[in-house]
Amino acid sequence: MTRRSCAIYATGIVCAHLLIVGIALVVAQVFQTMIHSRLKKEITLTEKSQMFESWKNPPPPVYMEYYFFNVTNPEVFLAGGKASLKQIGPYTYREYRPRENVTFLENGTKLFALNPKTFVFVPEKSAGNPEVDLIRTVNIPFVAIMNELNSYSFFLRTMVSMYLNSMGVEVFMTRTVHEVLWGFKDPVLTKVKSLKPEVDEYFGLMWKKNGTHEGEFVFHTGEQNYMDYGKIDTWNGLREMSWWSSNSSNMINGTDGAVFHPLINRNELLYIFAADLCRSIHLAYVKDVEVKGIQAYRFAPPNDVLMSPKENPANAGFCVPAGDCLGTGVLKVSVCREGAPIVVSFPHFYQADPKYINAVEGLNPNKEEHETYLDLQPTSGVPIRACKRAQLNIILKRVTGFPKTKLIHETIFPIMFVNETATIDDNSASQMRTLLLVVTLVSNFPLLIVGMGIILLLVLVVLFCRNRQKKTVKDDTAYTQVSDKPDEPSEMPANQPMKNGSYIAMSPVEAQKC
Repeated sequence: MTRRSCAIYATGIVCAHLLIVGIALVVAQVFQTMIHSRLKKEITLTEKSQMFESWKNPPPPVYMEYYFFNVTNPEVFLAGGKASLKQIGPYTYREYRPRENVTFLENGTKLFALNPKTFVFVPEKSAGNPEVDLIRTVNIPFVAIMNELNSYSFFLRTMVSMYLNSMGVEVFMTRTVHEVLWGFKDPVLTKVKSLKPEVDEYFGLMWKKNGTHEGEFVFHTGEQNYMDYGKIDTWNGLREMSWWSSNSSNMINGTDGAVFHPLINRNELLYIFAADLCRSIHLAYVKDVEVKGIQAYRFAPPNDVLMSPKENPANAGFCVPAGDCLGTGVLKVSVCREGAPIVVSFPHFYQADPKYINAVEGLNPNKEEHETYLDLQPTSGVPIRACKRAQLNIILKRVTGFPKTKLIHETIFPIMFVNETATIDDNSASQMRTLLLVVTLVSNFPLLIVGMGIILLLVLVVLFCRNRQKKTVKDDTAYTQVSDKPDEPSEMPANQPMKNGSYIAMSPVEAQKC
């Protein structure tokens, strides 16, 4: 056997083995299963120390942008007209949110943690100075007093109204952004405190929230089931709430939004428990996006999250008392927050009933600026970009006994909205791209084997064809003909017979006579 034949046989054997093994691995999905099993096992907090540290101290910077609605015509609104609002901001704060008091429970299957939040003003990302800029907005302590007295006698309401009027208390107040946000000593609350010592005399939308946490959380680590990774087991010792009017509405579902299980698919719903909304919400897949070279799935709350119970009966449990429901796009959260009748929505009443948008002037809802969304890397389940947007509103309506409200129309009045943003930092993005590249190469290794087998198959075909061609040429040249022409006539003796045909090393044959 020649060297060329040996090379052809060897190439054929290697090619056959590569194709058989590669196709078998592709069909069996051995490597994909191995990668998925590895992810399901090692993406838990207890086994992935680097990820655990990242969970405890999130590296991406989180920014809180506060926008306020300044009321430009309070007298028109009090006279029964529409309030005109002008958005001002943002006033941006860097949010630090390390996990503290982290303790593993039940053999590492659960984890206790506190999540205190600290805010530091970032002037270069802000539109002005919050300690100087003034805004005119609803006097929320005054509205809270009216709301509290609404169930009392008309006589008591009238007496309180006259007393507050003598103090110069109005429906609208003018304060600095810093005061409205972080707190000030309110004269109305100070008077109430003298009667009820348990009442706090300070008021602010973020009063006592700088450096404090939203409650005690116990999370699942995913040790028993990777799908439970990051899910909340209890919040403040509760597995379900009690202030809504149905069992499903009171359920604490999902994670706190910081982590999700690995291997996310486009068809599932992701649940987040939002302590500031006093409820869980779900997110649905929107589209594929790319963030710093990383492919991600965008998830956002669908329209049915804050839809009216008339259109989505599943939301009937968020009507408190039962049957007392608001329209689409708003949620009354005063049931879990004592005081003023607070309502939350998306900014500018995005996805809300047009009647709320048209009740005031100056709102312009749009998806780009007012949608809440999460961009998740589907393999790891890690959020690589997030925008959480929520608006705080208050219900303003007539309250008998308070003459200053007698002409106003009931309105869900916008106060401010917040845009909480976070994007993966460059260093973390680089590490994730490297990790995903390794995962992709390992997952596609069977296809690489099949590709090598196909290449060798093409090489085998070329070698085989060339070998056949050379063999054919050799067979054609095994006997060489000296001449195809008859011998030239030459001078011969007259009695010499003519030679007939050509010859090769043979004696001429005499021509036969007829």
